[in-house]
Amino acid sequence: DDLFDYNNDNSIGKPTGIDIKEQKMTLPLIYTLSKANKKQKKFIINTLKNHNTNPDRVAEVIEMVHRSGGIEYTVEKMKEYQQKALSILKEMEQNQARNSLEQLVNYVIERKK
Repeated sequence: DDLFDYNNDNSIGKPTGIDIKEQKMTLPLIYTLSKANKKQKKFIINTLKNHNTNPDRVAEVIEMVHRSGGIEYTVEKMKEYQQKALSILKEMEQNQARNSLEQLVNYVIERKK
């Protein structure tokens, strides 16, 4: 879900930048802050705290997340957790509950909205 906030595709059903406007620290943003220099960190934090309704500032933070590799990092982590979850489920007895959980894990990863 964190990725949807940084996607410019309007088909997802969630407006871009909502998490930033709500001052939510999502994984892509946390990653970006960890890679940012002092000036960039100050800009991001100031935007979240004081300018989170300014569309230009929010767009700049979103662009910073893209440039920093925050999206790629989040996708990588998402896939790691997917594989871990599926590995754990494979240890369970094959039944409808396990099948449903596997479908849920895959749905969360593959969903578009």
